[in-house]
Amino acid sequence: MDIRAILMGLAFAVMWSSAFTSARIIVASAPPLTALSLRFLISGLLGVLIARALGQSWQLTRGQWRATVIFGLCQNTLYLGLNFVAMQTIEAGLAAIIASTMPLLVGLAGWLIFRERIGWMGMLGLVAGVVGVAIIMGARLQGGVDLYGLGLCVAGVIALTFATLAVRGATSGGNFLMIVGLQMLVGSAGLAVGAAAMETIEVTWSWQLIAAFAYTTLVPGLAATLVWFWLVNRIGATKAATFHFLNPFLGVAIAALILSETLSAQDLIGVAVIMGGILAVQLSRQRRV
Repeated sequence: MDIRAILMGLAFAVMWSSAFTSARIIVASAPPLTALSLRFLISGLLGVLIARALGQSWQLTRGQWRATVIFGLCQNTLYLGLNFVAMQTIEAGLAAIIASTMPLLVGLAGWLIFRERIGWMGMLGLVAGVVGVAIIMGARLQGGVDLYGLGLCVAGVIALTFATLAVRGATSGGNFLMIVGLQMLVGSAGLAVGAAAMETIEVTWSWQLIAAFAYTTLVPGLAATLVWFWLVNRIGATKAATFHFLNPFLGVAIAALILSETLSAQDLIGVAVIMGGILAVQLSRQRRV
């Protein structure tokens, strides 16, 4: 892994982790499902246009269409939709921590369901991840965290884990950016249905809302996808996924810096343990590959 790949991996981790802070700003002033549906509509159209400019086709294989629909609904509609609703009542840092456990859940499901060998390092990483989450949840529950919002975040990361397992390998064969753009449009449609059924459009306009919406649409929504695409092509998906171990720390650090969210000593210890667990699981996967 060269220095350019490392820098791009760090950039991806920062962009991904910052999405929770910008989302927290958005849902404070706008209906969450409506805002997210509009974000995915814009990001999806831009993604499709860029893919077409690069010569990619929207004539996908059956497996690619299946991946597009499943991932679009599970990741963009369910995972992010539930997180946006949850962040009306819970902090961005906590949402980022829960979401960052996805690599651990994928590793656990792969071991339990698909009988994948993860080795002693991977097993140690899974245990560390559970311990880290328990440390943070213990502190947050004592502090009176909103259980409804917490439950939505947990449901969201489970939906994302299911999607990741369901479409493994289905996006092979090219047209990756086109698939991502179409996934966003699928997610936008699903969110629009939920927004129409449950939300009333009431927006408190401010420059913070406009800046947060533009940022989350263009940076985590589109730029992070392009960087991830470049990174996977350069070093492979397994090595690229190692950068996910930075997400717990970056998620809480950005939220604390911009939103002034408080962090306890237990939070910091739990984040460090989770980071170690994710890194161990990813390194174990690299060895297996």
